[in-house]
Amino acid sequence: MPHTQRRVLLADRLHAALQAPGDRELRALADELPTSPADRFRCLREVYRLHFAPLHEVGSAARWQHHPVVAELKSRCEAAWITELDASVEVPALPTPGDVVPALRRLAAADRLPPLYRWLARDADREQLDQFLRWEGGPDGGFDDLVAICQVGLAGRAKIELARNYWDEMGNGDLEQVHTILHDDLVRAMDLADAAASSDDSEPVSGMARGCLGGMLASNRWLQPEMLGALGLIELQAGPRCRLVMQGLARLGAPAAAFPFYRVHAEVDPRHGADWLEEAIAPVVEEHLDWANRILRGAFWRSYTNAAFLAEITPLLREPTLATAPNAA
Repeated sequence: MPHTQRRVLLADRLHAALQAPGDRELRALADELPTSPADRFRCLREVYRLHFAPLHEVGSAARWQHHPVVAELKSRCEAAWITELDASVEVPALPTPGDVVPALRRLAAADRLPPLYRWLARDADREQLDQFLRWEGGPDGGFDDLVAICQVGLAGRAKIELARNYWDEMGNGDLEQVHTILHDDLVRAMDLADAAASSDDSEPVSGMARGCLGGMLASNRWLQPEMLGALGLIELQAGPRCRLVMQGLARLGAPAAAFPFYRVHAEVDPRHGADWLEEAIAPVVEEHLDWANRILRGAFWRSYTNAAFLAEITPLLREPTLATAPNAA
């Protein structure tokens, strides 16, 4: 049987070019296009790392953050993605800007508890739950940095509310209660560290998109209204979903250190969601009426990307043998 050579992905070439001492390899990528949706999201992840990953991890590649080739590739990939998102969701027209808050509540309630979470609570085995935790990465991965970026340029009640939210993410000053630390504790307790070593070829494309959405919103200042909506929807929906994950952890006898991350989200996110609507979105819309539809648009983007992720991983979790190759490179 003849050997089939794996296609060289643009993301792989971009990664290599970003590590090079000069920009000759980067310039060679001008006008290149990703080979597939998966390749596109891998390219975007490479770019978003330059913006948001810890500097000591990115290293000298960070100097290419705004290189013309990187910026142009980012713009092309995001423009195509935004076109797809807008074609995939039908954002209802708001009678008045003030109707954005009840519209967000309706959107959150319509899909608050997807069937997958009920299955995790009642039926999933330990291997299936572990795989879900690896793919999900928490209900709001990187939320602390996203909130910090989202508040830039805001004022008054909205800025104060996002500051309160951020301080909760920071464990209210208790290092051991910082949400990212609690997630690290979960990963260790459940022995999920091998997720970092998993092959890109086994990662659902919808999971890449879900993970990239925050990067796109946070790295494009013009998308700040959409970011307010997307983050608000996360807060509105995370609480009850996290409670079901906790039920699954308890049913399967998970170690005690696995619970605090989901417990804190189950307890505080319902309050965060209500406060985000009333103390952040409502006053922003009072001041910027033209933001209302865009805030709702961002929430629909988040709803769509998360629903697509859950729809793709549900059969993979229930039939683990399929999880080795859920997407094409």
